[in-house]
Amino acid sequence: MSEMADAIRELTQDKGFSMDSVKQTIENTLRAAYKRTFGTADNCIVTFADDMSDVTVASRKTIVDGVYDPVTEIELEDALKLSPECELGDEIDIIVDPKSFDRSAVSVGKQETHKGLNESFKDKLYNEYKDKVGEIIIGYYQREYNGNIYVDLGKVEGVLPKKYQSPREIYNKNDRIKAFIVDLKRISSGLQLVLSRSDPKFVQSILELEVPEIQDKTVEIKKIVRDAGYRTKIAVSTTKEDVDPVGSCVGPKGMRIQNVIRELEGEKIDVLRYSDDPVVFIKNALSPAEVNRVVILDDEKKTALAIVNDEQFSVAIGKNGQNVRLANRLCDWSIDVKTEEQAAELDLSEITSRRAAELFSNNAPVEPDEISVVADLPGVNQEVAAKLAEAGYEDIEKFIEAYDGGELSVEGVTAEELEEVSKIIHSNVEFVEEEEETSESAPAEQEDTAAEEEEEYFCPECGAKITLDMTHCPSCGVEFEFEEDEE
Repeated sequence: MSEMADAIRELTQDKGFSMDSVKQTIENTLRAAYKRTFGTADNCIVTFADDMSDVTVASRKTIVDGVYDPVTEIELEDALKLSPECELGDEIDIIVDPKSFDRSAVSVGKQETHKGLNESFKDKLYNEYKDKVGEIIIGYYQREYNGNIYVDLGKVEGVLPKKYQSPREIYNKNDRIKAFIVDLKRISSGLQLVLSRSDPKFVQSILELEVPEIQDKTVEIKKIVRDAGYRTKIAVSTTKEDVDPVGSCVGPKGMRIQNVIRELEGEKIDVLRYSDDPVVFIKNALSPAEVNRVVILDDEKKTALAIVNDEQFSVAIGKNGQNVRLANRLCDWSIDVKTEEQAAELDLSEITSRRAAELFSNNAPVEPDEISVVADLPGVNQEVAAKLAEAGYEDIEKFIEAYDGGELSVEGVTAEELEEVSKIIHSNVEFVEEEEETSESAPAEQEDTAAEEEEEYFCPECGAKITLDMTHCPSCGVEFEFEEDEE
């Protein structure tokens, strides 16, 4: 096998280049050298042997009688020496020895070779790694420059920018680094992977590897917020009622979450249960603090007040406000934390009353509109309704009374049309007969019943029924107090 075949084998098998890319590179190289020598490559023909053991370069020329351009044309007399069967106007390929190319042409050819192979190598690496963005990769510390850490990933180089590093982590030569791929960059030597250890998705990827319930979709990570190097908050939910999403992530004796914390060099992690109820979610988001109650100040602006005991205030706020700041980002609410004493100084009665009014108005049953006139009946003939109104039978009750008594007769309205109106009325209107008073005590009993109905109270937060002697809702636990009316 020729040297060329050996070189091609090395490029395809050892370096991993495709056969097509190698052939294209060699062809481009020869065509570049040909162009450098003859001024054009339009008539350059490159042909490879079937076994890739050889390659030939030919100059395709047109047979003419009187040569004007010797690069692209040949005299008939000279062409007949090469092929006795040729004629004027035919094209003939004349073999060219690449060794006859100018030295400068050879240099250009080499440059094209390096350029072609380099581009092919970059394309190959890019296609290999383009689908790995968003995945975890492991490499080894190589060097540091301007705060950026360069990581040896084998085929490619990784860079961990300073802004994507955790402030609590320090690396030395050949230290193992696990990171999250956030982007790809083409560089002169090939491909560079942009890595991150501060991205919240990095924590999510590690947790997914540790928790089988997340992998099988039993537990879902709703949202992650992070202050890299200090604290991460993770809201989780489950698709099965018998599965504890928080317990699944923490693991037996906390082993699963400890593995994540160990990878993050001791960063604090709060795993909490997600809830569609903002009151419950805000309480959970402020963990590890214990929140007594949450008051929604403005639903549209998403502002809320969290009330805690004095000893829990610093825990809820966190160092430099970190805990409440992460809770704000996790819930997408603006949360103000107050102690019971501070909350007592605020006038929350107006807010509570407004919230109660909104709840009662939202929960109140909507009474259907009462139909009292014939013209408002669905599907009624409006011409007939107009004639009934002219005759004094616009009111439904008056119409039914006259129709059922057999006394109804309206000029211009047939019996069939009257019957049709009657059917529409009975299909759409409910008539309630008033019961006669059976005893003198009935009005008193009705008054007592009305009084009892007026004395019913409901929780302004969840709508559960409550009584005057309660201080907390038995359903949601919200605290309330009743004010006596001054006579």
